Amino acid sequence: MLKIYNALTQKKEEFKPINDNIVNFYLCGPTVYDIPHLGHGRSAVAFDVIRRYLIYKGYKVNFVTNYTDIDDKMINRANEKNISVSQLADEIIPVYKSDYEALKVLPPDSQPLATEYIDSIIDIIKILEEKGATYKLDDGIYFDISKFPEYGKLSKQKLEDLHNGVRVELNDKKRSFQDFVLWKFEKPGEPSWDSKWGKGRPGWHIECSAMSTSILGKSIDIHGGGADLMFPHHECEIAQSETANGQMFVKYWIHNAFVNVNKEKMSKSLGNFVTLSDLLKKYKGTVLRYLYLQTHHRAPINFTPELIDQAKQSLERIHGFVRNLFVDKRKGGLTDKIAEIIKKADEKFNKGMDNDFDTSEALASVFDLIKNINLYQKNKELTDSDQKAVIDHFKKLDTVFAFLFPETHAELTEELMSLINERETARNNKDWQKADEIRNKLLDRGIVLEDTPKGTIWIRKD
Repeated sequence: MLKIYNALTQKKEEFKPINDNIVNFYLCGPTVYDIPHLGHGRSAVAFDVIRRYLIYKGYKVNFVTNYTDIDDKMINRANEKNISVSQLADEIIPVYKSDYEALKVLPPDSQPLATEYIDSIIDIIKILEEKGATYKLDDGIYFDISKFPEYGKLSKQKLEDLHNGVRVELNDKKRSFQDFVLWKFEKPGEPSWDSKWGKGRPGWHIECSAMSTSILGKSIDIHGGGADLMFPHHECEIAQSETANGQMFVKYWIHNAFVNVNKEKMSKSLGNFVTLSDLLKKYKGTVLRYLYLQTHHRAPINFTPELIDQAKQSLERIHGFVRNLFVDKRKGGLTDKIAEIIKKADEKFNKGMDNDFDTSEALASVFDLIKNINLYQKNKELTDSDQKAVIDHFKKLDTVFAFLFPETHAELTEELMSLINERETARNNKDWQKADEIRNKLLDRGIVLEDTPKGTIWIRKD
C-alpha cells in the first residue's frame, strides 16, 4: 500500500486518486531567467521518480510541469542582456531540456509556458473579481486574502508570522501585507497583454493555477515543488484556485528539500553556485541522478566533491555487477536460492518506495541483491536462467531508477549478449581466431570487451 507524506495534513496518508486509476500531477517548473543549478536538478529527478513509480504501480499518470517565462526576474535579466524576454526564454529553455535529458528525466505529458495561458489567467481573475475577492490599486489587481479564511493552511503558520519569502512588490496601500498581485499594470518597456483592467501582465502565483486547472482540471491529485515554494507560492495558488472554483484544489502536496553546498545555502554571492551544465561536463547524468536518489526527497542534501565521487563509485559498483552478469553461464533453470534472493530484494524495493517514495531504502535493496548474487557469481554457480531473472528484475527496477544499466541504451540486445557468450565459449575452446573475429565485430558495434579471471565483461564506448 502506497503512502505519501502530504504537506497539507503533515502526515503520511494512503494514496487514493480522485478518479480511480488516473493520477493528475502538476509540478511547478523553473523561472527560465538563468540556466539550471543543482536544486533544479534535484526537484526534477525527485518528481520524475515519483511519477515513474506511480506508473510502475499501474496508474495512468498525466504529468504536467511548466516554464515560467514572464516574471520580474525574467524582465530584469533580459534587460541586463539587452534582449527581449521571449529571446531569453528561447535561450534558456533548451539548456533545461538538455540537462534534464542527461539526468534521465522523462519528458512531461505537457509543458506549458505561462505566456500561452494569458486568456485563462484573465478568466480566473474575472471570476475572483465577480466573487468580490479582488481590489484595484495603482499598480495592479490584488487578491484579498480576507476572502479566504483558510489562508495559511498549507504552511501552518499564522498570518503575522508569514512575512518572509513574499515574492511581490511592496505596496503600502494593500489592505493586508499578504495580499498578492494577480495582474500587474503595464510599465514602460515591459511585455504586456490586453485585459479588461488595461494592459499588463500576470502575477507569479496566478500563472500556475491557470496552467494546472486548464490542463488537468479544477481538482488534481498531486502538486509538487521545492520546499521554498510552499509559502507564498503554493499557499497563494490554493487561495485563488479554491476561491475561484469553490472546490479542493489539490489532494496531496509534495515538496522536495534543498541542496546545500559545503553546508551552506547555494548562492552566487557565496561563490558556491553549482550549475548542472558544469557538473555534466565532468560527470555522467546518471551519477548526478544517483546522488540525488540516495537521499529521501524530503531530506536535505549537502553537496560536496566527495559526495559526488562516492556516488560515482557506487554507480560503478552496480554497473560492474551488471557487466559481470553477462559472463558465460552454465545452462540450467532458475534455481530456488536465486529466486528467493530476487523475491526478497523485490519486496524491500516495494516496501521502501511505498513508504513515501523512500529511494534510499529502495536502493539498499539493489545492493543487498548484488551482495547475495556475487556469492554465487564468484563460484560460477549461476545458471543462464538465474542470469536472466536478475537482469529482468533490474529492468523492472530501472523503469523507476533509470541508472542501473551501464549505458544510455540500458542493456545489451539479445544478439550482442549472444555474441559475448559465443566469444567466451571460443576462448574456453582456445579458438583464438574466432574469439578475435567476434571481438572486432563487437568493437564495430561500440562494445569493448575486457577479459578478466572471472570471464569477459563489456563496456560500451562513449
